[in-house]
Amino acid sequence: MTKHELKQLLAAADDAINREDFDALMEFYAEDATLVISPGRTATGKEQIRSAMGRIAEHFNHGLHVSQGAIIVIEGGDTALVLANTIVRATQNADSPFATDRKATYVFRRYPDGKWRCVIDNSYGTGLL
Repeated sequence: MTKHELKQLLAAADDAINREDFDALMEFYAEDATLVISPGRTATGKEQIRSAMGRIAEHFNHGLHVSQGAIIVIEGGDTALVLANTIVRATQNADSPFATDRKATYVFRRYPDGKWRCVIDNSYGTGLL
């Protein structure tokens, strides 16, 4: 069975995050996308998201590693809800490793050019509740 293209897109976005290639990462997002930075804090638009990604990389001493476990894609028209087990690993400082698994929710929109772009990036998922 072939992987859904959104699974492949998430893997490519994770790779860009891990390499800190934030220019490539911005291709993943819609112009008006919103990223949940942390509970109660968001960034909207590519400029704010790119800036936030740089601050997140600095926070984790440029050692952030993101990947996805299980992923479910639910499509309706030109919109898709993606539920994912997002695995976040990093080193905040020399003696403080960081590891968490999150039940993320992502919303994608398919544009007239056929490309999917993320409009809501919420790695915290229902944990925001």
